[in-house]
Amino acid sequence: MPDPTHDPTDAPLLEQLTGGLERMRPSERKVASAVLADPDRALTYSMAALAEAAGVSEPTVMRFCTGLGFAGFQSFKLGLAQALAIGIPVTHSAIAPDDSVEAMASKIFDHTLSSLDRARRALDTARLTEAVDVLVGARNVLFVGLGASGIIAQDAAQQGVLFGVPCSAPVDVHQQYMAASMCGAGTVVVAVSNTGRTTSVLEVTERAKKNGATVLAVTGGPGPLAELADVVLVLRTFEDTDIYTPTVSRLAGLVLVDILATAVAVRRGPEHLERLREMKEALSAFRGSSDTPIS
Repeated sequence: MPDPTHDPTDAPLLEQLTGGLERMRPSERKVASAVLADPDRALTYSMAALAEAAGVSEPTVMRFCTGLGFAGFQSFKLGLAQALAIGIPVTHSAIAPDDSVEAMASKIFDHTLSSLDRARRALDTARLTEAVDVLVGARNVLFVGLGASGIIAQDAAQQGVLFGVPCSAPVDVHQQYMAASMCGAGTVVVAVSNTGRTTSVLEVTERAKKNGATVLAVTGGPGPLAELADVVLVLRTFEDTDIYTPTVSRLAGLVLVDILATAVAVRRGPEHLERLREMKEALSAFRGSSDTPIS
């Protein structure tokens, strides 16, 4: 029996359909294909209309819905609406050379929204809490990464005032290695690599760990970096090497930095938050975006 409390947002419906076609019965696969062919139109269908579009019977449509865990057809349509609200899956947002600018914009937004939602759902909150604990206990933090991952590291260092301890993110790999060589107990090294296999990041991280630093890895999945780290935060996104694919792992990493910086700032208590408030007011006046004079 289907569970009437089933929450279809546990995994976006269109993602379930795209990845589950081979496991469906042939008749139910026809229903899934009809939905995937035009999800927006499928949202307007009655059960009879969807059955006609798929070339199957209405009982088959109902079995299709309950097989996905929905209580019925209306529950399925609600799940479809929720799935469309967070964007079309990557398989439906691939950019073609002959796409219009309007189509590209829509597809990139869909791709990004779907990918960020995937990262949010897959993020291990227990490991996230552990990472915040490690950062709260740090005497200083070194952020390392290259390419798009280096941008994440730079953004994290930019938010050093929130972390409340000295933070650095050397751009040059030699400087990263020198900083790692000077690490010791009390230093937290946040190593960012979506692949988890970038050679220089691994070498810098290994050097820091040998010197007693605690390693927090931000990566896309299992790999050498995850094996080396004391705490691992996995960001699962729809990242690939297609020439037209936006680097959504970078966007997910920037969001994660915001989460970590905010959580650490709050954990440091009212006094730290008050100093941050005063700093922001003074900064606003300093750059001329506030009527408050600098005292």
